[in-house]
Amino acid sequence: MDASAYKAGLAELRSLREDIKKARTALNRLEARRDKQINALASHTKAKAEQIAPAAGLSIADVVAAAPDLTPGALATPTTSATSQGNHASAALCAPAATAGAQQQAVAPPAPAPSATVVVPAPSSPLAEARPEAALAPSAAPAEFTARPALADALEPAAQQPRLLPSIPPDAGPAWFGHVSGLASTRPNFTQQARATVFLDTATGILAHRDQTIRIDLAGASAGEILNAVSLTVPGPVERIYITAGDPWHRDAARYPYLKDAVAAWLNAPTLGWRTDTGRGQDRMAGHFVHARNPVGRYMRENGEGHVEIRSVGEWFDPDGADPATVRDAFVLLWKNLRRHWPDAVVMGSPSQTGRDLWTRTIPTRGQYAEGYPVLSEELRGLMHATAGQGRNELLTPATTPQVPEQLPALVEYDRTFAYAKHTWKSPVGTPRRITAATFHSWSDNEQARALFGCGHWHIRATVPEGWGHVGLLPAPAPGDRAWHYPATPGTTFTTWAGGPEVHTALTNPLSPWKIEILDGILWEEGKPLDDWAKNLKDAWAALDAQAALHTDPRQARAAHLASRAVRAILLYGIGSFAQRPRMVTGTTPRALERDVPADAEIISFDDQQITWQKPTGFSRDPNAHPEWSAAIWSAARAALLIQRHRDEGAFAGALHVPTGTVVAFRTDALYLTGTHPWPYHRQPGDYLLKGHLTGPVVAPTSEEELLALRDAGRTALTGAPA
Repeated sequence: MDASAYKAGLAELRSLREDIKKARTALNRLEARRDKQINALASHTKAKAEQIAPAAGLSIADVVAAAPDLTPGALATPTTSATSQGNHASAALCAPAATAGAQQQAVAPPAPAPSATVVVPAPSSPLAEARPEAALAPSAAPAEFTARPALADALEPAAQQPRLLPSIPPDAGPAWFGHVSGLASTRPNFTQQARATVFLDTATGILAHRDQTIRIDLAGASAGEILNAVSLTVPGPVERIYITAGDPWHRDAARYPYLKDAVAAWLNAPTLGWRTDTGRGQDRMAGHFVHARNPVGRYMRENGEGHVEIRSVGEWFDPDGADPATVRDAFVLLWKNLRRHWPDAVVMGSPSQTGRDLWTRTIPTRGQYAEGYPVLSEELRGLMHATAGQGRNELLTPATTPQVPEQLPALVEYDRTFAYAKHTWKSPVGTPRRITAATFHSWSDNEQARALFGCGHWHIRATVPEGWGHVGLLPAPAPGDRAWHYPATPGTTFTTWAGGPEVHTALTNPLSPWKIEILDGILWEEGKPLDDWAKNLKDAWAALDAQAALHTDPRQARAAHLASRAVRAILLYGIGSFAQRPRMVTGTTPRALERDVPADAEIISFDDQQITWQKPTGFSRDPNAHPEWSAAIWSAARAALLIQRHRDEGAFAGALHVPTGTVVAFRTDALYLTGTHPWPYHRQPGDYLLKGHLTGPVVAPTSEEELLALRDAGRTALTGAPA
């Protein structure tokens, strides 16, 4: 692509942006009509929310929010107003997720703290010492939540409404800070069984099975055609089919308003001789998983035998044009390298499943945790889910950040290599302790510093210092559903939750210390539950990375590179799986049995034959649920985007070590800057790798789409091919 074609492409993107705005405006009108119709139906004496919800394609909580008169009688209380009844009903129906406010909007903006709790920090320290009564300030009180308001009643768009984070209730007892009885992560006493797997490019029909490469006829590449063609071609049973290219679930995407609708239709289309897998024994993964780009189809033969999964290899890595045989070789190399550290290692269907299975096989058989790592209470897990974000994704545009110029002198991408592996050396373990403002205030400066540098999760009030001109340092709840932003305007005060690494960075950054007031906190002992697991994965990654760099056969080098990316995915998604967020289950119901759609389900698509729906199921009794580990790693990784120390060279890298106005974007573990920097790079986890360099002048991106287009152009300009 030359410069003129690139500019033309940008112009087309801007045109599409305007078209999308118009479509959204039209959608808002339709949703307003829908809500008006719901309210009209609610006037009927026998109207029921569980009947209206499937017809409207909404969850019952949304219908109740739009028409509070439809609140189920069992949930209404005579002392509450109609509006509050609707709010409480919505919260109850979304339980247990609503307990922690994981995905709910705040009823009211934060109340200002009374004058009695205003605190002036000590001159010797930027850390504000909160008085004991600060723990009971309104900003630290439990937040109330409600579902989306009806569009007809909302004068302000939902996306602009403030969002409060929940806090620890003042009367939280030992159950809050305890563990679930009889639920702990333990070492398995069985060996995983490998599944017969093939790799298929549905665009070309090329199939790789063991040491053979075969071409098959897929016709329209429907799920049924793929299942039947593979079963007729491959001798013996096949239990897993990885799609390496072709994305057959997107073939009819033009017929649907959303990509997810096209995927659901593809997964649920009739399959001659097959039906949706309903699970075996205690298998909780039965049924299809609808995902816009990496769905999972689970099928079984009509006689109940022959269970097969159709999955996307994109769950593991971007094959970037690699043929099925190369992808097969990558999985073989992955398995061999894992076996060097885990003799019973099996590559499971997804990197998250594989990661957690391998981790359980590193649980010690002796010592303090020989009987397993206990799971936190549901209340505390809910709080962690609602208050601990993942990677930092922020675009700084000239409109929002005056220091960023309209024309960038360059756009340079620095990506932290195998970033999360850098932050697994310590993790919170044991029974957590609540650290109130009064307790924290009673400690010495050294005790406070040790606590903030340890394994903790802190409810804080932060103030951006006067004269601050750089990027924001701490995540704050932004308007929207679980959105985060990073306030940087001098004098701004906000209340949020943050991990110890981020709070420590805000207090000790090289530019100007921030004022931090501790409102509440949770503190754990330090342990190493992930250390052996991560070390083994880092060793496997390093071996494959070296093989990719040194192998003389380009095809095998490519396979080794893909295998190294798979190891990265195992660690990355394995860490994410510890968070164990409330699950979403997808199901289908025949159109003639519309009344059987679960009352709390949201309809995501339907046709003349069947309805596809999804509903949250809350927290399962997952013995490997440890959101405290995920939160600690994510916090440390966000802090390292700001400051990364290289001890051997005595050098520093990160956003706070570049001039003001030169940071363009953060994207999980990558920085986008306007110039290059001589940061050390030794191919070690956490090192900043120069991955893209687009020389200027470059028009500053104003959307994620524009940033990604410039990213790809920068990678091509630096290496001559997409990274």
